[in-house]
Amino acid sequence: MNTRRLYAQRETKFAPVTMDTVKLDGSFSGYASVFGAIDQGNDMVAQGAFSGTLKNRKPADVRMLFQHDPDQPIGCWKKIIEDEKGLYVEGKITKGVKRSQEVLALMREGALDGLSIGFKTKRAKVNPTTKVRTILAADLWEISIVTFPLLEEARIEAVKSATPNSPPSARELERWLTRDAGLSRREAKTILSHGYNALHCKRDATVNTTLANKIRKATQLISKRI
Repeated sequence: MNTRRLYAQRETKFAPVTMDTVKLDGSFSGYASVFGAIDQGNDMVAQGAFSGTLKNRKPADVRMLFQHDPDQPIGCWKKIIEDEKGLYVEGKITKGVKRSQEVLALMREGALDGLSIGFKTKRAKVNPTTKVRTILAADLWEISIVTFPLLEEARIEAVKSATPNSPPSARELERWLTRDAGLSRREAKTILSHGYNALHCKRDATVNTTLANKIRKATQLISKRI
């Protein structure tokens, strides 16, 4: 069997999939595909498209690659499941390998934050009006960490600090403030640059109290992290 030839037959779907966290040991989680989202190739993956693969293949049998290069395995997938949102994955970067260490460093800096699936379409249909192809069944071969995804919903969300007990980066703090405290990016940047008091003149007392509570909760998350 010519593995290279078989591999060349695959399709890839780069989705800026959300990777939730990358921990100190190199483990992370996120979504490698989001159901119902139309990517730049005018394709959409239907819920259940990966069910056949998941029944017949263990997570570790789906390779973790860098940029879809079969010569660059960088870790191992520990969990791959379908939920209502998409293809949820948990994996771990293999530490001690040069390429893996480089990828992990780039993820922590936010330079790499996309996931992309490599697969072979088994069943699909095309909408004659919109020309959107819906992938109904796919044989999943690999999931890569990539630079540019086709699907904007597939991104790495946050990468934890490289050293134990170190404070989170400005990028992580900004994400906590926008995601957990509900601030706009401009407000988050104001707090990072000038402190919480800089927002007082822009908000009434009730809003400030609510905001303070939200920031307190986000701070508790940060405390658990370090």
